[in-house]
Formats: sequence, structure tokens, C-alpha cells
Amino acid sequence: YIGCYVDNTRRRTLRGVSFFDYKKMTVFRCQDNCAERGYLYAGLEFGAECYCGHKVQASNASESECNMECKGERSNTCGGVNRLSIYRLELAQESARRYGSAIFRGCFHQPDNVSIALPVSQLMLNMSVDKCVDFCTEKVLGGQEGCRALAGPPCRCGFPTTLFTLHEREDEQLCAQKCAGEEFESCGTTEYLLVYQTQVQDNRCMDRRFLPTHAKQLVALASFPGAGNTWARHLIELATGFYTGSYYFDGSLYNKGFKGERDHWRSGRTICIKTHESGQKEIESFDSAILLIRNPYKALMAEFNRKYGGHIGFAAHAHWKGKEWPEFVANYAPWWATHTLDWLRYGKKVLVVHFEDLKRDLFVQLQRMVGLLGITACEDRLLCVEGQKDGNFKRSGLRKLEYDPYTPEMRKMISGYIKTVDTALKLRNLSGVPDDYYPR
Repeated sequence: YIGCYVDNTRRRTLRGVSFFDYKKMTVFRCQDNCAERGYLYAGLEFGAECYCGHKVQASNASESECNMECKGERSNTCGGVNRLSIYRLELAQESARRYGSAIFRGCFHQPDNVSIALPVSQLMLNMSVDKCVDFCTEKVLGGQEGCRALAGPPCRCGFPTTLFTLHEREDEQLCAQKCAGEEFESCGTTEYLLVYQTQVQDNRCMDRRFLPTHAKQLVALASFPGAGNTWARHLIELATGFYTGSYYFDGSLYNKGFKGERDHWRSGRTICIKTHESGQKEIESFDSAILLIRNPYKALMAEFNRKYGGHIGFAAHAHWKGKEWPEFVANYAPWWATHTLDWLRYGKKVLVVHFEDLKRDLFVQLQRMVGLLGITACEDRLLCVEGQKDGNFKRSGLRKLEYDPYTPEMRKMISGYIKTVDTALKLRNLSGVPDDYYPR
């Protein structure tokens, strides 16, 4: 919490998105929604209105003026009349800070061959981020050489390539030079570039097809449900240019572009096959496998949401509070452990990938996965994947639970399974589970 600030409709204190709930607004809900969208600040007003922004643009007010109770929780205050209670947010590493339609990627040292790396440029009077975003977007839509990244001054456009990978961020203060056309914005320097990703699609990794000749070996993409299998399929298809298959048939996935979903899993036309199976016979049907493992606390909640709300929906409050959730945990938590143990025991050639590592270092982990599939990874194609990694099956996060659904008894049980899996991985000279699997 950083304080109470003046706000009015003529000059908004936080100039990002806003939403209202005159019955159930809480501090947590406002903060969570703003963080999900990548904003640095969240503010509450009138007890029910939430505002998000990248910077605070107003003067302080007296704390006594931010004294209205939140509509959804009486224990907290949510601003006042034309007064915002403002919080600075701690963003997760994978969160994307948005600026209108563009996504902020960070501050980067200007590449040596900047005119080749960012081939479209324009010197602008009264330079601002908005003007540069619009310029790069129009250049692409107008059929000229495209843009995925954007920087200034001058305003430069281009796609990430091996000349400018966007992998080595610098301290943002090195880019902190005011834009000529907007005093509250930074536009970089002659040495350091502020980079934004526009909404224009990078088509270098969008082509996909079935394998030209039938695969001689079957590769499983194995995971416990809720561990990110559909997301991993999306990444693999973009990175390789080939469709993935499935042990199942899911019409909703087929309709969303996973064209290998209708093929029999033994057809040999797909680069790998999704499976949640964990029996010895099923595992030994595959010649090799990518084994995707995710924090069980997150995986269980993701699968529960899918089971009761669909691929991108959410389980209803009644499901979480009713008998469904404890029964689900009792049945599925042991399976989380036995799934990994069985694949380590019966799998012929298993590459372990932790979902958390894939999110944190997509480029390196995807290289490992593509390598197992026998495909030479094209770096420009992998850089393209980084720019559109989410796909069509990412939950918005707008209905995250505002409480911990796990009881102490559930946590004790799950912690035991985590230790079992950790030991099994280390016995095979693999890195154990990430530290964040153990709740603080």
C-alpha cells in the first residue's frame, strides 16, 4: 500500500483499465486483476471501483479521505469519493505489462547492426509510445517489412531475430529518458531501447502440417491432467511446424486448430502424441516421451477447473465449497505421483520437463523438447514462438479463488507425494522438483 491519492474524471490518477463491482469488490480482487494484466499499480475508489495503471499521476490526499469500506469485505477500505487507495504490485516474472494493445518487453542494449535488426524506422516530432506503436502496426498492415518489437528514439520496428533476441534485459533506468511528446513516458536513449510487442502477428512460425512421411517411432507428450499438456502441444506445433496427435479425441481442441486430434494416435502423421495414461502397457507402447511435470497444487486446481468449467472456464463456487473438491483431491493427488513414477519406471527414453521451467525459460526448454523429437530447431522460429506463446487455451485469471482451497490435511498428503516424486527424480540423476512445489 502506498497511500491515498486524489482522483477525478478529467485527469485519471491511474490511466489503465478499470472495472466495477458494486456488490463484491475486494482489495485482493482489484490487485489480482491489475497484476494479471501486467500493470504496476492498483487503486480502489468508492468502495467498488478498481483502476489499474503503470504510474501514479496525482497528488497525495489525507488517509482519512480513503475510508469507504470495500463492498466485498468490511475489514478493508477501498478508497473514497474521488480518492484512490493505491497499491504497488509485485508482478510475477511471466506477467506482461501492457500499454494499450502493446505488451512491454523491457529495456535492451541497442544491437550492433540496429538498421538490420530493426529495419523499419522513423524519426518523429513529439515522440510517444502510442505514436511508435501505431507507426509499426501500420507499416505491417500496409504490407511493408513487419514488426513484432518496437523501440525508440527514433521509432524502430522489426521481429526478434538472432541479431536482437530480447533475451538480455537491462535495468529500466538505463532507458529512462522522457518522450518528447509525453512527459510521463520514457522513450529510451541512443544506446538503450525500450521495446514493446505490438498486436501484429509474427507469421514465421504459424505454418503447420502433418508429417510428410510416417514416423517410425511414437513419441508421447505425457502429463498428469492440468499440467499444461495442451499449452505444450501449441508450443511444439509452432516450433516444429508439424501437428501433434492425441491418445484421445477432443472436438473442442480440433475446432481450435489441433488438426492431429482426429488422427488415430498410431497413424504416424503427428510429431508427438498427447497422453495422460500411466499404465505399464500404455507407456511401453511409446518409443520415447517428453514427461511434463507441474506443481501438484496448481495442476489439481487447473484440472478441477477444466472438469467443471471446460478448457478455459472455471469451476463454480459451489463445486469448490461442496463435496466435489475434497473428493477430487483424494482421488487425483495420488495419481499425480504415480503418473510420474510409472513413466520414470516403464518409459524407454524419457525427457523430464518441469512446467515451471518451461514458463521461466521457454527458449531453452523448447529447444530440449524439439531435440528429442528429432527436429533441428530454427532459432528465428523459436523466437517467433516466444512472441505468441499463450495460444487459445490460457485461462484469463479473472475468477481466481480469493481463498486457499487446500486444507492442512490435504497439504500434508500432497507434500508426501511431492517428496516421493522428488526422490524418484534424484535417484535417476535428474534435478528434483522446483522449490516452489513446497508451500511456504
